[in-house]
Amino acid sequence: MDVDTRLLRSFLAVAEDGSLTRAAERVFVSQPALTKQIRQLETQLGVRLFDRSRAGMALTDAGRELARRAPEVLASWDDALRATKAADRQAARVLRVGFMASGANEATQEIVAEFARRRPGWRVELRQAAWSNPSAGLVDGEVDAALLRLPFPGQADVRVEVLFSEARWVALPSGHPLAGRAGLAFRELWDEPFVAAPEETGAWRDHWLAADEREGRPVRVGAVTEQPDDWLSAIANGYGIALAPESAARFYSRPGVVYRPVTGVSPTRVGVAWARADDRNPVVQDFVHCCLDLARQA
Repeated sequence: MDVDTRLLRSFLAVAEDGSLTRAAERVFVSQPALTKQIRQLETQLGVRLFDRSRAGMALTDAGRELARRAPEVLASWDDALRATKAADRQAARVLRVGFMASGANEATQEIVAEFARRRPGWRVELRQAAWSNPSAGLVDGEVDAALLRLPFPGQADVRVEVLFSEARWVALPSGHPLAGRAGLAFRELWDEPFVAAPEETGAWRDHWLAADEREGRPVRVGAVTEQPDDWLSAIANGYGIALAPESAARFYSRPGVVYRPVTGVSPTRVGVAWARADDRNPVVQDFVHCCLDLARQA
């Protein structure tokens, strides 16, 4: 019987937290999606894994046995998958680096150039990911390292070093009544429709909606997008507004969209991330040190 490893990871999150709500936040998916995954796993295995009650999710005997064995299965699979892909890239002398949006902003090119100086004959292959994949392929072993906006799904399972932080601004349609203002307070935007990332990105989506910085005011979602171009089009067409890094005004300018500073909302952070298994990988560590050295200089 073949079982999707994603289902096993979701099962373990619920088993450890004893709550669908807390587990959904941990694995960055919505609660309905997580419930569906648990039921799908139970159907595939033909056993009941949890006793459900108002008090939470309690493991059955079968569930406890799976919870005991699953971590070793997943760790072994992750190591095998990562080692297989990394060996192929090692032979080609390619370091694959995933990134979201503008990566480390203007420093991205400097980091790549510094890595090339430290590792002659090696090449960095940058891969931009959709917002539906906020780890940019790192959690799945598709890349060796990643330049990411924090937090991201699976962050607790990898190594992360923060490089810098920057203010969050707001992107508005140029015809919006507030677009002419020099700056805005976040509370002025609470009732506006927002352009959001896909729901399955969980807490990462909530971060960019500043869902926990609204004093309990619910979020209105006007559109859902996965790519920067679609995001910009949705804003320009008036489907909603969006929080964005200050640097988006430089990297994602387009007619019909304006960016304004916002007070009353926390900044965003950029970090370099890599798999724990690569703590002793000299090539990956060279890239990490390039990121950290340039961040310190900045």
